[in-house]
Amino acid sequence: MATTSRRSCWSSSGPPAAEERPGGYLCRVAAWKLADRTLKLERPLAAGIVNVTDDSMFAGARSSSPEAAIEDGLALAEAGFGMLDVGAVAARTGPPVPAEEETAKLLPTLEGLSERTELPISAGTFSVPVAEAALRAGAVAINDISGARAPALFELCAETGAGLVLMQLDGRPREDRDPPRREDVIEHLRAWFAERIEAALARELDERQLVLDPGLDFDLGVHDGLEVLRRLGELRSLGRPLYVSLSRKDLLGAALSGSWTERAPAEQREWATAAAAAIAVENGADILRLHDASALQATQVAGAIRG
Repeated sequence: MATTSRRSCWSSSGPPAAEERPGGYLCRVAAWKLADRTLKLERPLAAGIVNVTDDSMFAGARSSSPEAAIEDGLALAEAGFGMLDVGAVAARTGPPVPAEEETAKLLPTLEGLSERTELPISAGTFSVPVAEAALRAGAVAINDISGARAPALFELCAETGAGLVLMQLDGRPREDRDPPRREDVIEHLRAWFAERIEAALARELDERQLVLDPGLDFDLGVHDGLEVLRRLGELRSLGRPLYVSLSRKDLLGAALSGSWTERAPAEQREWATAAAAAIAVENGADILRLHDASALQATQVAGAIRG
């Protein structure tokens, strides 16, 4: 299958350098294909975080039951978020969570939200059986923090037409490790994403179903994470929308305190998130995964200024 003909920002020789202009990059992708619709991305979109967990890194986004999570999701919809991202397994380090336990919390939440809101809903999971069940329960996209380590996830999305958030991760999810310092983190991300995009296309996934998440706080240290936010627009040479999950991240806590070991806790990172969201939009983010209405407003105003 030829890939270059389907990539609006690529030439026959592969991904070009992004074309620079004052305030950003010209290489823009304006849509994301989901299972039931295509999202237009002329302005940045905020995806509200809905956790059906009691151990997420931010206590203000923990829901102990599907019923509570449904109410949380409806409140985000009322606040003006354009999408909901629902997860039942915290991304933090920890033992494997059985699929049965994950689906018992995730599926009722997806079903309840899909019945009560028309917003598109993504399911955060890296389990293929859970992803398959989530798409039946009302999700129209999968947010996979493993980088599609299981090739069957590409095949599932190709079969169902579901959108896929492809997040950069070098190791396995929920395993603790020290992130390496990259000589050039953007070049590392470009090479990693290019390989995964080719793997997706080889399994018949329509490239329009993909958005790319650089994976802040996972296998990126504070220095590299901040460098990604500064140079985010350079990733547009990959030809796909950029999905940035930065809400209340540890790198923001470290930037606030000037220290990784004494970083400000998640509860103190609301306005740091708003500042980072505005800069990410200016530098090319299309979708931002967020907790707070303050960051939503920062995203909306930055998008209006960017035009």
